[in-house]
Amino acid sequence: MSYQWMRRALVALASVSLLALAGCGSSTTVSQFKPTRAIGFGDAMTDQNQSSARYTVNDTSLNNWANSLSFAYGLASNPVSAGGTFYAAGNARITLHPDAAGNAATPTITEQITSFMATSSFTQNDLIIVQGGYSDIIAQVAAFNAGTQTRDQTMANIGQAARDLGAQVRRIVTAGGSHVAMLGVYDLGRSPWSTATNQAALLGEASQRFNDELLVSVVDLGNSVLYIDTAFLFNLMTSSPASYGFIDAITPICTSVDPGPGIGIGAGQVNSKLCTPTTIGTLATGATYDSYIFADKVYFTPAAHRKLGDYAYSRMTSRF
Repeated sequence: MSYQWMRRALVALASVSLLALAGCGSSTTVSQFKPTRAIGFGDAMTDQNQSSARYTVNDTSLNNWANSLSFAYGLASNPVSAGGTFYAAGNARITLHPDAAGNAATPTITEQITSFMATSSFTQNDLIIVQGGYSDIIAQVAAFNAGTQTRDQTMANIGQAARDLGAQVRRIVTAGGSHVAMLGVYDLGRSPWSTATNQAALLGEASQRFNDELLVSVVDLGNSVLYIDTAFLFNLMTSSPASYGFIDAITPICTSVDPGPGIGIGAGQVNSKLCTPTTIGTLATGATYDSYIFADKVYFTPAAHRKLGDYAYSRMTSRF
């Protein structure tokens, strides 16, 4: 019991440190932060066409949240594979190989940061995006479902992954990064993946464990790091979809089935990396694919991504 109370107290402290300043004086404060470069590290949620496509409906819009955030600052979000500064890669884990789909060649988020630091340096004019957790949760839950580890081991491993991501954020700040947007995960217990597998409690606990441990690990970095609370926005969007322009908060709208491991939740599942406006399921009358929150069972449609990008921009301009 004492551990639980200590954990809650630390999470509360972390939330105050990393979130409270974002809302203070937002109605009158003009942002002084004018970044000249955007840099991104992460997994499929932040992947900017690293290998030809994003994990969403691949149209010509601002179809990824980090793309939208960068654009709002007038900055590019090109992948490093095309000479840019976004290193995020689909299915990437934080420190471990293989990735969520079993590919050992995908650079971890730690390796992404190492690659950047080998050729460049962080400056006070950089918008630095650090996001992770989905791939590690997918991989750990897969191990649990396969019977190779217990539930307690699964949660412990997810907590360690979160602390590892926090360590990478600290590494960036120590190396000169002073404007870091850090994201954890939304509540996967409310995702189509959860619905399909009947694992709402497990995935909800995993998501909460990851976010709590991540916040605690960077509690003292509030001057340089802003936590973008994806779970908060997601809960609002899914609790009242119509208020955000959506009609469906649970149905994946893509039909692009991947016969391989795809996004890591199993073979033969929809993989939004393969999704285009021509691989869309039956739409409700008067709806478009942007009337839905989910592209596949884990990742968002362009409209949901833009909501997250707008939210992140609002938080960043209020804080810095």
